[in-house]
Amino acid sequence: MKKIEAIIKPFKLDDVREALSAIGITGMTATEVKGFGRQKGHTELYRGAEYVVDFLPKIRLEIVVSEDDVERCVEAIVEAARTGKIGDGKIFVSAVEQVVRIRTGEQDQEAI
Repeated sequence: MKKIEAIIKPFKLDDVREALSAIGITGMTATEVKGFGRQKGHTELYRGAEYVVDFLPKIRLEIVVSEDDVERCVEAIVEAARTGKIGDGKIFVSAVEQVVRIRTGEQDQEAI
């Protein structure tokens, strides 16, 4: 099993969710986060004063899938989240050792 963490622009959340649903991914967790990378924030004007916004709003998606679904899942996220502009985000894939569904006690593949 693998855990896919994707950091995307907030307005792309629905597109990514629909793309994942289309390939049969049924569950995910979305968290509102703030961060920056190469974008390094931007400046804004508020009541005549300019100030720097270092941390930009992003969405972090967490999805646990079987190893067979990783490539399809990553491709779907990339296609749905890409705008071609700086700040589109990143995807991280890591190993998951164990999964337990709390309600039923199912483990690993049955718990996904």
